Amino acid sequence: MTQGTTYLELSEDSGGAHKFYEVTVTGTVVDIRYGRIGSDGSRQTSTFPSIEKAEAAASKKIGEKVRKGYAPSVMGVRAARSVTRRAVVSAPSTSRATAPVLWRFRTASSAFGIHIDGDRCWVGNQNGDVYSLGHDGQVLSRFQLPDGVKCLVADDFWIYAGCDDGSVYDLSGKIPHAAYRIDEDVDIYWLDIHEGVLSVSDAGGRLVVIDHEEEHQWSRNSPGTGAWMVRADATAVYHGHSAGVTAYAADGGRELWNTKTPGNVLFGWQEADHVYAGTARHVVHKIAKAGGQVVAEYRCDASVYSCATSPDGRHVFAGDSASSVYCFAADGTRLWKLGTGCGSALSMQYRDERLYLVTGDGTLACVDASEQAVTAAQGGVVPTALDVKASAALPVATPATAVATTTSAGSGTIVECVDDHGRVRVRVVGGGFQTGWNVQFPRDMRVVGARYVVEEIHEASGGFYRVRGEIKRLL
Repeated sequence: MTQGTTYLELSEDSGGAHKFYEVTVTGTVVDIRYGRIGSDGSRQTSTFPSIEKAEAAASKKIGEKVRKGYAPSVMGVRAARSVTRRAVVSAPSTSRATAPVLWRFRTASSAFGIHIDGDRCWVGNQNGDVYSLGHDGQVLSRFQLPDGVKCLVADDFWIYAGCDDGSVYDLSGKIPHAAYRIDEDVDIYWLDIHEGVLSVSDAGGRLVVIDHEEEHQWSRNSPGTGAWMVRADATAVYHGHSAGVTAYAADGGRELWNTKTPGNVLFGWQEADHVYAGTARHVVHKIAKAGGQVVAEYRCDASVYSCATSPDGRHVFAGDSASSVYCFAADGTRLWKLGTGCGSALSMQYRDERLYLVTGDGTLACVDASEQAVTAAQGGVVPTALDVKASAALPVATPATAVATTTSAGSGTIVECVDDHGRVRVRVVGGGFQTGWNVQFPRDMRVVGARYVVEEIHEASGGFYRVRGEIKRLL
């Protein structure tokens, strides 16, 4: 191609791909923009030694896309497809007693994302807001992401937010950045991450697995649709959908087992030896990872929107569509049922005798789940819940559109982008590191020859390193 812009689209009537690819050549610079139709997309910019080489590189990229079915189009003619939002019905609780809520924080939009660790409580809502709070309820930080948050997941001390724009954002530093890009035809329902490998379940019942280099590894179409559950460990990926739960080998090589459930799976949880699938037929099924056998059932009074366990599996918790939370003994005996007082729990997590809920009205609630507090609540005695407010002066961190430059590496570690047989990889510069290992690094920042200083770098399994904290480009 000559100097100028070429705009292509690929849109399938079946509801599959709906994406664009734009190539602009200005002198020796080639700028590529790509993503879902109707979005701003992502950008990659490359500089070449001559105008001729820039034009040749652009023509090659365009040819590759045309062979895949892209065609010249006019920007703006096709509209963005609507993103699937979970239809949530939340009825009042039938329980006469209310849960002993210690504090609650209202985020102003329906929330699915929750993660609780030793230091912070994280919540993400459908407005794209992600907040972190201390265990006392104090609001510590806020991120504003480009689209609604489907879920929050953690991998060691990295934390990620899966969003409706098809990106998974790393929130481990001061500024969020897109760590993974999901194919434009994948309508994310849920995701999980294990040692840098991302598993994504979608609206059509598909499972997509992406490695730490943000490259597609394998995918499967499970027997059902509406896959709201995916959990992963070193052995397998457990995929919950409208027809039950299917386990696949971690490398995607084969199906390990398929367990049917009477109702659609609406949520999933895992412990070392079992997965837990909450269903629309009011039941949480405890399924053995080894063979897929159902070893226990926990019966609620309405559709199960969420579930969790204590670390040893001694207690199983569930939240239903009627704004109630439950606690069961491991054998299935119901120990208690209480109303949440703030809507149906769409996600939950248990830690240190506290049950954390995020609800349909966007509330993050901390419930005292100790035996003493629950007994008092059943008798009508509950603490006065603290209504937490975020300070108006709280800084809001948004994904960076440009990387700050620096003239000094300071105390950070230098990494360099290299061309590895046509693919841009990132390697650590300097001693003390395996020179053949790649670094998990934001794709939008990968420019051959560019050097960056990263705040922290950590060794991970599978022959790669991962960065955490700030990233700056060296001048």
